[in-house]
Amino acid sequence: MSDDQRDQTLPQLPLGGPPTEPAAQAPGPTGPEPEPIPFFGTTWVNHDGGYALRRAGVAIGSLVTAVAAAVLLRLSYEGLEIGNVGPFLSISVVVLFAIASAIAFVKTWDSFSRRPAPSSDEAALKGLKAIGFIGSLIAYFLRCLAEAPGEKLRRAEYERARADFARRRSSRTGNPAGRRPKRKK
Repeated sequence: MSDDQRDQTLPQLPLGGPPTEPAAQAPGPTGPEPEPIPFFGTTWVNHDGGYALRRAGVAIGSLVTAVAAAVLLRLSYEGLEIGNVGPFLSISVVVLFAIASAIAFVKTWDSFSRRPAPSSDEAALKGLKAIGFIGSLIAYFLRCLAEAPGEKLRRAEYERARADFARRRSSRTGNPAGRRPKRKK
């Protein structure tokens, strides 16, 4: 048997039963876990783990991407002008991107402060938000100047969940199995 094959074999248990080491006890419930935010993970809870650098990085990254996208759209508009497609189509393209960016900005900004309703029109607006991605990038940039995008919403939900968990844990009076049975009258 070669060294590689030996390394891939499972460790052998001693004969006579389970391992002699005590099994790790499963810890009791520790409470609700914070929901991670994209690019930030759970560093938003205590503002640790490079939270400020991440916020600055996301802000700069979204602004640079928005500027690059605007330059790309400008080049495509110049391509329409060179193609001599006419003023109606040129103006229509500019208006379409402006409206789509405005809608994407508003929808993205609103998503930082509230969760969409299950029956909302968010799914129908995905294509429009994709066209107006510059608006979403600007919303990310502006929100990163104050906090991580969605931090306020997730912090409120997390604090509410922790308070509910503490309330549930404190209302318990002990181990129900250890209680004496009630006496019959």
